[in-house]
Amino acid sequence: MESFEPLQQFLPQVWFFILGLFLFLYVLLDGFDLGVGILSLTASSETRRSILMTSLGNVWDANETWLVLMGGSLFGAFPLAYATILNALYIPLVIMVVGLILRAVSFEFRENANNKLVWNLAFGVGSFLAALGQGFALGSVFEGIRVDEAGHFAGSPWDWLTWRTVLVALTLIQGYVLIGSAYLIVKTTGEIQKTYYRTATIATWTTLLGAVFITISTPIMSEQARSQLFSPPLFYIFAAIPVLGLLLVALLLRSLRRREENSPLVYTFLIFALSFIGLGFMIFPNIIPPSVTIYEAAASPSSLVFMLTFIGFLIPVILSYNIYNYVVFRGKIVVQETAVEEAKVPKPV
Repeated sequence: MESFEPLQQFLPQVWFFILGLFLFLYVLLDGFDLGVGILSLTASSETRRSILMTSLGNVWDANETWLVLMGGSLFGAFPLAYATILNALYIPLVIMVVGLILRAVSFEFRENANNKLVWNLAFGVGSFLAALGQGFALGSVFEGIRVDEAGHFAGSPWDWLTWRTVLVALTLIQGYVLIGSAYLIVKTTGEIQKTYYRTATIATWTTLLGAVFITISTPIMSEQARSQLFSPPLFYIFAAIPVLGLLLVALLLRSLRRREENSPLVYTFLIFALSFIGLGFMIFPNIIPPSVTIYEAAASPSSLVFMLTFIGFLIPVILSYNIYNYVVFRGKIVVQETAVEEAKVPKPV
């Protein structure tokens, strides 16, 4: 039994990092196409909306692979956390799944529909619902999940709905709009591109305001977060994160003002990465904030090692596929000129 003790400490930490990586890659990659979906609701014409949809056509479904992988890994590595979190966040996760189903169905049906209005709305609303459900789930991490002594959910089905989770959800939606706008800056040209420079600037400010309020209110409202944030040496890390975040926001706004194309997306990625680092430090070593740790919720060391063998092979395969996909379909979406305005067909360059 003693030979397992080092593994019982080390393996849960490895899997905490792996799950964080999966979640980060999902939010980063599916975040921009959720943002594009939300922005499609504001497109001024069918031609513009078609450009937005074409920009996602070859990448959006691959992005969701990371969500599936994260769910399966959470079930195998931390079964107690999987059961408790799904029980506590049943309604937000149903909202997210309904949104993802609406997106998938409408994306395929829209392509062959004569009247695209219904499917356009379904895609935009599905994107909004998916982002909203994820925002409520993230907000519950800040609020904490009530559990009994065994680590099972002991709250009500509506514990996830508070004014702070609403704020977190709205901030995440704005973050997705920001990253979606930055992506569209890279993929479009002309007047359409100018539109998304404007939406990116607005979303930067609204996301910043929400993030500032969350950063200030979290240590005030959460005793566990307060003890984590103000305990050295983590205090110095948490003090540096807002400073670096504000610097990145300033660089992002400058790049938007200068009409740079690639820099806004890079700075947005870095802002998301910095936010995830701060979130990871804040909740570690808990897997169910504020009371159940990764060591209490972890599966047996033999199970974690077995899973690690396959995940270690799977991660580079999926990453390679994602990278290959983006390299092959890089370039801008332009409108092929035809004699009839309605017959304009967006084509990737």
